[in-house]
Amino acid sequence: MTVGITHLVCRGDGTLPEVLDKIKAAGYTGMELLFTDYLYPGVDELQMDVVRAQFEAAGIEMLSMCGAGGIRGSLATGVEADVEEYIATTAEAARVAKYLGFDTILLVPGGVTPEHPYDLVLRRVTEGLKRLRPIADKYEVNLAVEYVWNDAFLSPLEMRAALDEADHPYIGFYMDTGNMLAFAWPEQWIRILGPHIKKVHVKNFRRRPHWDWPALLSVGDCNWPLVMAALRDIGYDGPLISEMSGTWEEHAENARFIQQLIAG
Repeated sequence: MTVGITHLVCRGDGTLPEVLDKIKAAGYTGMELLFTDYLYPGVDELQMDVVRAQFEAAGIEMLSMCGAGGIRGSLATGVEADVEEYIATTAEAARVAKYLGFDTILLVPGGVTPEHPYDLVLRRVTEGLKRLRPIADKYEVNLAVEYVWNDAFLSPLEMRAALDEADHPYIGFYMDTGNMLAFAWPEQWIRILGPHIKKVHVKNFRRRPHWDWPALLSVGDCNWPLVMAALRDIGYDGPLISEMSGTWEEHAENARFIQQLIAG
């Protein structure tokens, strides 16, 4: 396993080269990049080459691409135009990821709302994931769905069933250890979803009475020994990507914490 961080938590801290230098100094070896700022739908090869050169100059590995924001539309609304836009922008993200060598794209397919009820959203998203198969076939890039407090797929059994039905080696799950801590246990999600897991965000959360996101991975209700045991049991050996907001001193402390998790 390796020590990573997502651009989500440091995008406001300078230009891309400046941020890459900062994460290197903080102890990270790789970064997840957003599909909104330096990469975006329609980006040309010249700009992608600039991004690649900046990663290489900093000695930072390209870990994954976060499609949230850049991938537009939805698989959850039941509106065909929304689905087509989601598929088209996912294809664009996959084109970019393939060119640059990112092996995984984080997807948020939509969520439950008063207008879009739970049962219909689960069925729509499951059917929508099947329509992403040609993209996965063409670009051979992981399309990984993350649970993001969108009120859908509240059970790992539901998520596993959807991915089983999608039935494609490149369509899987993006595990986030903090996102289900409000109501569940991440180590159980890891064991249940097993080989569907393509990438892992490490994050912590404090349940009641705090009900908040701390700045440090060491603070909160995540049972790290159980989480790491579950990851090792399923054979996960990819990056652990911090999604903890904070100062650069806190980012450095989180990098050291991840190193300790990896060391066992």
